[in-house]
Amino acid sequence: MRQVITSYILPILLLLAVQTHSHNVTLLLANHPSLSSFNHFLTQTHLAEEINQRNTITVCAVDNGAMYDLTSKGYTISTLKNILSLHVLLDYFDAQKLHKLPDGSALTTTLFQATGAAPENTGFVKITNMRGGNVRFDSGDISSSYVKSIEAVPYDISIIQISSLLLLDTASAPTPAPTEKSFTEIMSAHG
Repeated sequence: MRQVITSYILPILLLLAVQTHSHNVTLLLANHPSLSSFNHFLTQTHLAEEINQRNTITVCAVDNGAMYDLTSKGYTISTLKNILSLHVLLDYFDAQKLHKLPDGSALTTTLFQATGAAPENTGFVKITNMRGGNVRFDSGDISSSYVKSIEAVPYDISIIQISSLLLLDTASAPTPAPTEKSFTEIMSAHG
């Protein structure tokens, strides 16, 4: 009897363990060629992995032209990660929610703020419903506008397109690449 129960329950438990997240941002973006560069750099910076581990999240994607303007500046992968993490909002905003913001605006935390890379009170994005269907995203001195909804898994992940990059001086400041240490160096440092 015990063997029969184990043979039924174990596969169910394994199935539940495998389904730890219900979205894959790179697969959701794969059907949108105009966002392929944004998608590529989510993978290169390992932000895709962080996004896929979270629920209730909004990704503000920009088109290939905006990404070319960014990548042509010669930023390190670490700096690109900081800049792109400013485009990951830690709340769910689909088209309907954007156009019905309470009090007409919302201040939301970004992945840049949540990772601790953002100094002090930077790393937040203010979303403002400008009426007439226009929605603005502000991060410091830079504003961008809502273009359209790209993909959504309701209340889990929303991917929207915005007109231009959100930038902060603190996000685009040069960030040194992580140094590689050997296993021996790490173990020696810890006794």
